[in-house]
Amino acid sequence: MTDETMTGETTGVDAVDAPMTNDQPAVDGADARGGADATADVPATANTDDDTATAAGADADAPHVEPLTATYERLRHSTDAAELHEFARRPLPDRGEQAAFSRATALLEAVAGNPHTPEEDRVFLASTMPFPNVLVKLSEDASPAVREAVAANADDKNWLVGRLTKDGIPAVRDEALRNKRTSWKMRLEGAQDPDMDVDTLDFLSRLGAELEPDANVVLSSMVRRAVALNPNASQEILERLSTDSSDEVVHAARRRLAQ
Repeated sequence: MTDETMTGETTGVDAVDAPMTNDQPAVDGADARGGADATADVPATANTDDDTATAAGADADAPHVEPLTATYERLRHSTDAAELHEFARRPLPDRGEQAAFSRATALLEAVAGNPHTPEEDRVFLASTMPFPNVLVKLSEDASPAVREAVAANADDKNWLVGRLTKDGIPAVRDEALRNKRTSWKMRLEGAQDPDMDVDTLDFLSRLGAELEPDANVVLSSMVRRAVALNPNASQEILERLSTDSSDEVVHAARRRLAQ
């Protein structure tokens, strides 16, 4: 009894002690895991700090871009001819860079409308730019040379060049009437203008014949007939029109020659 009891007690003690013994490593394992987690957290925090520092550095390195409205107003009122010249001659961004391209063309409008922009730069813009917003500004320029350059621009809208056919300066009107974008209505009105100069009448008298041979037959002959009836048409013009392909033009020219 004593041995079995003692053996049983010993076994009981072992049975009770065993879970306690097994629990201890579990606690140690949890501590170990906690330590591992804590250790793992350190580089994560460090990475976050590094990313923040990198982003801050990138922001610091990024160039400051002045808002479009602020730049537009500054250029519109600028008296710095050198700055305005630089903007006028600056190459445009590629059209594929839509935001940059739109910004550049908007700023050109401000430069074009500023009378402090050197005249040669305004003439340059009037001659080379295809943008209606820029050309409209330049079509109202105080300088006849600038308006004349707009009138000759092949990228004009027909309503814009048509407006310039009514300009107060003959050279501007002449260039506008010579522009292929000018409507036949405007050309007809030019041919009927009793103040039109001989050189422009000569040009109009050739439309649909030597010049623009593929032009609308009816409209071009109406313009040539109006030239024949214009009191400023020269003898040479009338003699040439007296052999025109259009009977109406021929009759008008011969009637004038007979006077």
